[in-house]
Amino acid sequence: MIKPRTPPGVMELLPPDQIAFQRMLDTIRRNFERFGFLPVETPVMELSEVLLTKSGGETERQVYFVQSTGALGKSEGGGESTPELALRFDLTVPLARYVAEHEHELAFPFRRYQMQRVYRGERAQRGRFREFYQCDIDVIGKDALSIRFDAELPAVIHAVFSELNVGAFTIQLNNRKLMRGFFEALGVADGEQQALVLREVDKLDKRGEGHVRDTLVDDFGLADTVVARILDFVKVRSTSHADALAKLDALGEGTDALREGVAELREVLELVRALGVPESAYALNFSIARGLDYYTGTVYETTLNDYPQIGSVCSGGRYENLASHYTKSKLPGVGISIGLTRLFWQLREAGLLDTAQSTVQALVTQMDAAHLPHCLAVAGELRHGGFNTEVVMEPSKLGKQFKYADRAGIRFVIVLGEDEIAKGTVTVKDLRREDQFEVPRSELAKTLRVELAQAQALSKAQPTA
Repeated sequence: MIKPRTPPGVMELLPPDQIAFQRMLDTIRRNFERFGFLPVETPVMELSEVLLTKSGGETERQVYFVQSTGALGKSEGGGESTPELALRFDLTVPLARYVAEHEHELAFPFRRYQMQRVYRGERAQRGRFREFYQCDIDVIGKDALSIRFDAELPAVIHAVFSELNVGAFTIQLNNRKLMRGFFEALGVADGEQQALVLREVDKLDKRGEGHVRDTLVDDFGLADTVVARILDFVKVRSTSHADALAKLDALGEGTDALREGVAELREVLELVRALGVPESAYALNFSIARGLDYYTGTVYETTLNDYPQIGSVCSGGRYENLASHYTKSKLPGVGISIGLTRLFWQLREAGLLDTAQSTVQALVTQMDAAHLPHCLAVAGELRHGGFNTEVVMEPSKLGKQFKYADRAGIRFVIVLGEDEIAKGTVTVKDLRREDQFEVPRSELAKTLRVELAQAQALSKAQPTA
């Protein structure tokens, strides 16, 4: 007999955790749509020649290739070769293909959200996944895209994470033009070398100053004085809106790239505040570069203040030409991504998730098979009234049915016996409050709504620790 087990690198949840995960998905989707983003889904498989066009460090070396046994048989028999397929490793490359393919059918700026699984051949370890959900939004322009869209995305991030209720968080902003301009002034002008330095300083908060210094000196051959200035620069953090503007002013004139990056960041910061994001929720961080080479301007990383070990929970940035491999049109854009599977796992490990709930709100019991039509009718009335309702389909002892409801996390148990049927009433057992009362069937849904509203009001009135 084969032992049942999940493959390494995947997250498979029991219903209470799956409900919590689904609610996070619903919260993210709801906020994406509130900001006017439209849903898109792309196939889990893409043609490998389409998928493997973006350069991006280790990512492409983690791709899963797909081959069916039927296609293998055909190729061995001398038939026509089947195009090679691969599983998507992010949602950005499929978006590029999608926009290029449907360019003449879309309205620009094109605002899309996408919430699907992606696949990477990660080394098996705790908290790293080979199959995981990404939740992305992007705004794509035709020929040009205003910097003002770069400011809108932090407002979306703030709305999402405020409703997820995971504690205080900080949206950290930087601009790669500013960084490149600063490096140019230090004599690090070669584009390839700049990219290497950018990737390394992006690791400052993860690997520490000593590691970054040694790499820049020993591996990249930069002078000690240059490295010292780079490290001083990338350690800059702002503490308020005014402090952020002052730190930008302190950079001076510099190169054209630096001036352009400073101007863009200043405009983004002013608009972020105008969009209602509190200044405690965003800050400059000059070490944020993002590892992928296609980012060209604004970059973002979001961290939880009380749980820095989790790392970035939402990141992204501006790119100048999303689909250059697939179309001659210039399609600049800006986007962010939430790696939801890893975030959920980390939050659960930190004890920040409430998973002791069910999507079922009411259980209609059955004590006698002859009562089943009445039970089904009550369940139908509850569902019509907006309640997720389960019916016990086989009669059994009432205590056993109560025990089942309690274990399944169902709050309301509806008892329908001979007396209740005769009187046109039901007995409601509230397992949460350990209370029991009788109510006319016609008033059942309304009564349960009142009970839930009162419970919600009480939970909001309770002081937080």
